[in-house]
Amino acid sequence: MSAPGPVAPVRADSVSRFDAEVDVLVVGFGCAGAAAAFEAAEAGADVLVLERAGAAGGSSALSGGELYLGGGTPVQQACGFEDSADDMFAYLTAALGPGADEEKLRLYCDGSTEHFRWFTERGLTFEPSLWDAPTWMPTSRDGLMWLGENAWPYNELARPAPRGHRPATESYGGWLVMDKLAAAARTAGARCHTDTRVAALIVDDDGRVVGVTARRYGEDVAYRARRGVVLTTGGFVDNEEMLADHAPHLLGHGKVSDGLDDGDGIRMAAAAGAATRRMAVTQAALTALPALAVRGMLVNGHGQRFINEDVYPGLFSVAALRTQPGPYWVIVDEEGYESVPPAERWGVVPRFAEETLGELEAVLGMPEGALESTVATYNRHAEYGGEDPYFHKDARWLRPLKGPFAAIDPKQGFSGGDQGKGTGMSGFTLGGLHTDVHGAVLDHSGRVLPGLFAAGRASSGIHGEGYVSGTSLGDGTFFGRRAGRAAAR
Repeated sequence: MSAPGPVAPVRADSVSRFDAEVDVLVVGFGCAGAAAAFEAAEAGADVLVLERAGAAGGSSALSGGELYLGGGTPVQQACGFEDSADDMFAYLTAALGPGADEEKLRLYCDGSTEHFRWFTERGLTFEPSLWDAPTWMPTSRDGLMWLGENAWPYNELARPAPRGHRPATESYGGWLVMDKLAAAARTAGARCHTDTRVAALIVDDDGRVVGVTARRYGEDVAYRARRGVVLTTGGFVDNEEMLADHAPHLLGHGKVSDGLDDGDGIRMAAAAGAATRRMAVTQAALTALPALAVRGMLVNGHGQRFINEDVYPGLFSVAALRTQPGPYWVIVDEEGYESVPPAERWGVVPRFAEETLGELEAVLGMPEGALESTVATYNRHAEYGGEDPYFHKDARWLRPLKGPFAAIDPKQGFSGGDQGKGTGMSGFTLGGLHTDVHGAVLDHSGRVLPGLFAAGRASSGIHGEGYVSGTSLGDGTFFGRRAGRAAAR
């Protein structure tokens, strides 16, 4: 990837010629850009999307495809669950916190069933069935999955209901979401210029954003926007300099992106006076298989548990990365390992196996007796009380662990493909441009920068310090729609 270039705004009176002029320019053709383009075009605007890659998709197309939706969707009802916007709001306020954006989150929850209908009207379908176990990604076509709503402490804060809605395809479904949304945007009338890398915003004498400069097929070009520019350029996990400045805890780890989340949109808006928000907030994914972790335990480098393993796996990943000494291990016994159906083990095999915990902690380099003490405490509570008083793992997953024991190394990756070369941790950024609920970008005084909008990971959305799968595609499309409509006005 080339080094980030200058992004200072360009004065409109210095542009000698505009290569195209439209009502709304959308920069980036991921899920937020597709939603913005669709809504702007539906509102009657002439819309052009500028995409630096050769086709629509971006990081959205490579994602799992979960959409965090609730409040009583037809899929939830078909699976026998009652839900409300209030319960959804209570869960997400806690799971995405501390510091979740409650104004945006309230709108998102109240509008969730309508947003579900919007997806189905764009052609997405969802099987009326539930994947009823902790996982990163169901291998089935089930249309609904739990995302930590039934795990402590969240099951005490709100009535649990699964809200992970999955399009009707096996495993990763982001490609299908993007296929439908990109087609919808085009059908509505939005056009797209691919292989077009936007370089800077164009600003008039009144400070209004009126277009962008770009590089397309080796030539410098300029585009004028009569009504607004919507930035949906993604986050900045692929920009090492920005990570060092804002989120250094992700340095050295893997990146969840299409390789183009370099923060260009954030940088060019900031250069024009935009404020940013929560730039240190990130999501992390530890390649520990939840199906095995819940049947055993997740421990830090000292052989200690630190969280209930049935929680949403992104939360145990962030807890490990931000608070725990590594390396991290999934400890499981033979019965636990064998109880996971082979297709659901994702090719994960133990790195170490020993008859006794003493032998296992020795090969793992843990303090003598540490793992033995952890397992003894866990087993005592599981056997005699049927509870987990320290971390409150659900009784469904509690039973005493018995030798032989195995240690699974997240650095091996799923299917053993990483062979210990990585850290076992990958992530992406959640902070970005400060926007209001209509997607308008704000300056450091809280005033709207006229003509400029943002959505998706280029903006700071509903998240505080936490994350749940489906809330990137969910809030990116929800607030992308709002930004598209506002720009069209």
